[in-house]
Amino acid sequence: MGEISAALSNVLNNENGHVVGGPRKSCWYEEEIDNDLRWCFALNSILHTGATQYQDIQLLDTKPFGKALVIDGKLQSAEIDEFIYHECLVHPPLLYHSNPRSIFIMGGGEGSTARELLRHKTVDKVVMCDIDEEVVEFCKSYLEVNKEAFSDPRLDLIINDARAELERREEHYDIIIGDLADPIEGGPCYQLYTKSFYEFIVKPRLNQGGIFVTQAGPAGIFSHTEVFSCIFNTLKQVFKYVVPYSAHIPSYADTWGWVMASDTPFVASVDELDQRIKQRINGENRYLDGKTFTSSSTLSKAVRNSLNNETHVYSEGNARFIYGHGRHNQA
Repeated sequence: MGEISAALSNVLNNENGHVVGGPRKSCWYEEEIDNDLRWCFALNSILHTGATQYQDIQLLDTKPFGKALVIDGKLQSAEIDEFIYHECLVHPPLLYHSNPRSIFIMGGGEGSTARELLRHKTVDKVVMCDIDEEVVEFCKSYLEVNKEAFSDPRLDLIINDARAELERREEHYDIIIGDLADPIEGGPCYQLYTKSFYEFIVKPRLNQGGIFVTQAGPAGIFSHTEVFSCIFNTLKQVFKYVVPYSAHIPSYADTWGWVMASDTPFVASVDELDQRIKQRINGENRYLDGKTFTSSSTLSKAVRNSLNNETHVYSEGNARFIYGHGRHNQA
């Protein structure tokens, strides 16, 4: 779980290493990544801290990463580098689809996924379904970068459990996106990473040629076996074509993973992807182009071997979690 603490630090600023100015009090955010590993950075201020029905939430003004959203002690998004995560989540499935018009987002309460989707000229409708209304309202109030997306008439914001919402709807979608919180024990959504959910809820709601994509947790050389490899293997049981990919996100202190799946093959060259970016997307991507995606989907030998040898299938009774604990729903 993440913690905020005050600490005394000496200021060293001459070539002899002498202390200048004496001790200075600093405020730090510290996140426990594993039993023996913590990640911390200095804060300018704490903008908000509280708890909703489902999750603990903090908004921090950090010195290295700008505003950072923290949920259940896990950093979700930082102002300076969130574009890496959201461009990787959104643009590959939309670029590989021939004509993406209707999109369903599971989660995404921050609004950044909707922002990236709405840059696509073909998109007619985006349904964003998040379970936590307080988080959504909080992000609408505090995250200026997404205000335009929240007011876009193509966005249909629904407060509900994504599983229940997909079950009750009769519509089908070209793209379904899992912009969910990490699968952590006690968290609100680990059931949305299961084979049964993918097979009986997600896949039947895709149009022909539809694509599903999900964030899939840490994908680093040591961390990818937590959930990334088994999410990949689980989707392989449901879809014919499954593409894992990853990118380093500085504020996460790790490489992060996504998995894209469809029953239609993913066929597009680097040049074709670049052409589609130019034709379909308003504005410039900061991170993703054809070559970058090709690089992101070329995993290291160690990670490829793990994914090829993975046998675990994610289920509610046999779940894997990343390190950490969520806020149990008391409702």
